[in-house]
Amino acid sequence: MSSDLPAAIDALLPQTQCGLCGHPGCRPYAEAVAAGAAHNRCLPGGESGIERLASLLQRPRLPLAGSEPPAQRACIDESRCIGCTLCIQACPVDAIVGAAKQMHTIIAAECNGCALCLPPCPVECIDLIALGGPASSQYSPARAQHYSARYQARQNRLARNKAEKAARLATVSQTSASAADETAAKLAKQAAIAAALARAQAQRAAAQPRNTAPQSPEQAAEIAAIDARRRQSRSS
Repeated sequence: MSSDLPAAIDALLPQTQCGLCGHPGCRPYAEAVAAGAAHNRCLPGGESGIERLASLLQRPRLPLAGSEPPAQRACIDESRCIGCTLCIQACPVDAIVGAAKQMHTIIAAECNGCALCLPPCPVECIDLIALGGPASSQYSPARAQHYSARYQARQNRLARNKAEKAARLATVSQTSASAADETAAKLAKQAAIAAALARAQAQRAAAQPRNTAPQSPEQAAEIAAIDARRRQSRSS
């Protein structure tokens, strides 16, 4: 298989990323077709899409493996939208704008009619508007390239966001580890100081005179008498 074949096949697909072919996007389907999978599973591409692929691959022209969807675009009933952002997360070409708990809306010129935004909507506020004719009637190389560019830009943004989040988590983890190390060092220092104080107190206690019992009145009187006699003998 030529390394350029998946790219050549991908370039002939409508780039809706709808998954109706059984693959998670146009490029994965192109790679499967290049590896020998049937080339008649792109329903939005219609019969004309099969003809393009058969010509490129030099394979027999097969009937479409299903019903071709109509040309359509999504429309949000903004009065029912709860701003959950699930449709934004599902749209492969960033054709939906909005924010959490804010009204969402479809960028009509960018919607490719993939219908991937419908299943996750919890309030069923998204409808598909028929544009007339089959989906394949909307195909053109320029339109496909445009959708492909938007899809790739979205994938790059998601990858960048994921990397930035991982970096933030790593920084938080390192900061937490540093704080834990500082706390452990502080506790160790406090323990060392406490041990040194205990040793000093023990040494002072050992150095004190052993006869430290309080004097009785008789002993105090005897010592006073002795001191008095000493003073008297010195004066005489």
